[in-house]
Amino acid sequence: MTTTPPAAGPRPDTLGPGAGGAVPADLPAHLPAGPSAAGGPGPVRARQPLRLTLALVVLGAWLVAAAAWHLTQGTADVTVGELWRALTGQGGLDQAAAVVTASRLPRLAAGVLVGCALGASGAALQGVARNPLAAPDTLGVNAGAYLAVTAAAVVGGTLGALPGVVVAFAGGLAAAGLVIGLSGGAAASPVRLVLAGSAITLGLVSITQALLVLFPWETQGLFAWGAGSLGQNGMGTVRSVAPVVVVALAGLVLAGRRLDLLQLGDDTARSLGVDVVRSRAVVVVLGVLLATCAVTVTGPIGFVGLCAPLLVRLLATWVRPLTRHRVLVPAAAVAGTALVLTADVALRAVFGPVSGVTVPTGVVTSLIGAVALILLARRARAALEPDTLVTLRAGSALARRAPAVLLGAAVVLLAGVVVAGVLLGDSTVLLGDVQHWLAGRASVRLDIILDSRVPRVAAALLAGACLALAGGLVQTVTRNPLADPGVLGVAHAAGLGAVLVIVLVPAPSFAAVFTGALAGAVLAGLLVFGATAGTEAAAGRMVLVGLGTGAGAGALTTLLLVRTDPWNQNRAITWLGGSTFGAGTPQLVPMVVALLIGVLVVARTHRDLDLVQVDDVTPRVLGVDLPRSRTAHVALAVLLTAAATAAIGPISFVGLVAPHAARMLIGKRHRWLLPMTVLLGAALVAVADVVGRTAIAPAQLPAGLVTAVVGTPYFLWLLWRMRAARR
Repeated sequence: MTTTPPAAGPRPDTLGPGAGGAVPADLPAHLPAGPSAAGGPGPVRARQPLRLTLALVVLGAWLVAAAAWHLTQGTADVTVGELWRALTGQGGLDQAAAVVTASRLPRLAAGVLVGCALGASGAALQGVARNPLAAPDTLGVNAGAYLAVTAAAVVGGTLGALPGVVVAFAGGLAAAGLVIGLSGGAAASPVRLVLAGSAITLGLVSITQALLVLFPWETQGLFAWGAGSLGQNGMGTVRSVAPVVVVALAGLVLAGRRLDLLQLGDDTARSLGVDVVRSRAVVVVLGVLLATCAVTVTGPIGFVGLCAPLLVRLLATWVRPLTRHRVLVPAAAVAGTALVLTADVALRAVFGPVSGVTVPTGVVTSLIGAVALILLARRARAALEPDTLVTLRAGSALARRAPAVLLGAAVVLLAGVVVAGVLLGDSTVLLGDVQHWLAGRASVRLDIILDSRVPRVAAALLAGACLALAGGLVQTVTRNPLADPGVLGVAHAAGLGAVLVIVLVPAPSFAAVFTGALAGAVLAGLLVFGATAGTEAAAGRMVLVGLGTGAGAGALTTLLLVRTDPWNQNRAITWLGGSTFGAGTPQLVPMVVALLIGVLVVARTHRDLDLVQVDDVTPRVLGVDLPRSRTAHVALAVLLTAAATAAIGPISFVGLVAPHAARMLIGKRHRWLLPMTVLLGAALVAVADVVGRTAIAPAQLPAGLVTAVVGTPYFLWLLWRMRAARR
């Protein structure tokens, strides 16, 4: 993780000292410092120990209250006094002792362990990355650990507590290394780090979903576990993992002084005797170990590692000693524990003591984290200017001489993909058979095959075209080369709306599903652009709000799935993978209409888009109404995404991969870029559909999972290319 040493002062891409900026609010104690570093004038400095004590008392009181309330929740009517007498071994309370020992105490112990681990892990990762948005979620640690555990279950491995920690640690560390390395390490802006982590997480989660779909018996129960559940079968797992958490937490506390010095920049830390590379590696390993211990015990509980340190850093604006990591890490551990227990208490208070136990606690923490991410976006100063589209190389020599030739070649390629899609599948047909089918002279067997296969090919083509065009428009108006409808939360919200209809409406029509998807996408679009309208650095804020919206929509989708019956759950999970199965005329019509509207709009505005991709000043000088143009094109992207999502489910990375491939082939002029984007997007999803239908026939793999498997390596390459260009 070699990084470029930043300056010792605050960078313009941080959230400021109150939210955990690049430089701590006060310097290490042994360094010479002025009044601001020492905590202000004498009276203010004198009040700091009192404020620290008060802050720790508040955190401790929150934790005790949440734990006491947590123990009293359940189907048995047991008071706090009875529970206390049971815990202290006083006689005559067999029922209370049984309740505490068999059910509530293991759940409480799991919450304490996981909250401590995630809170401390988030504080350490934020410190080592000098980034207020670093956390086990945004660095892909949870997703990598979840994938590793799922893969172990697929191959038939029966993992105990400590072997599970080892497997999860390997997956989590690999994912974190990818995200930190490819985003630029400590030199990465908050938005860039979250973009990298979110995209890699999306790819890892897609692979995990593919394993869940392909191996339902081997991975039974892992879907709900993957959302983070405190339910335990006794104290065995907690007892086994607790010593590892204690040792790792102690290691982070001991490394606190080095973390303080790392905040000053690599050069300054080296001059003060810190081995920067070794210190950073040790802290990352300990942070990842804590997060993967939590995954092993309860599954990935989202955003605790982001929100708990955030709460402590907000307190640090009033209590300056909390900026020191030897205090910050334990305080974040306490806040994380209180947050997890409060989320679990709220869950069971809303759904009742019986149903609340079946709903993963991670759903509530993910919703809290989504709100926190949206609020953080209001303070972000990252404008993504170093990563604008105009800095990326685009176009080939042939594109400069004869772009129409390249478009013609793309049309021929797409025609070949269409032919392959019609001919290939679990049963191969010939061109002559297709001719007989078109003429109405085919056998019953061919009629059955082609009557279902041809609409699937058409659905894949149209969905790919819609998503690619949406991605191209979003990348242009945000000037963010890593953006697509999935990054802005539109696809997740459309999926939530569709799943809501699938789960709640008996035998829903496609019109109902499409309406739900469109409503979800529109609401997400209004939230994303309403929260960022009229602000500076709108592109960076837009991405953060979109990621928060997507996280919240994903949490609500998980809540719906775990609350429904197994039949609807399996159906919805398959649909969420992006499947063309069952596609017909009702699914095709909305995509055709949306695509036609898109073609008519961009035919009139492609010259404006050429200017919008440059900066905010150029289009205004040349007469382009930038807010109106941005709103119109994003609204079009929302419509395209909703139509494609309702038809075949969420498809990942098409809106990212297709515009970039088109840009590299044919250049940045939207007159040629957008048609090439549409053709390549259609070809990508059609190829993914063919692979999904043939690779493991007669079983099938959803097209969306195939595009995720293809898109994740491409995204990694793109990040690496952009990082090299910046250097």
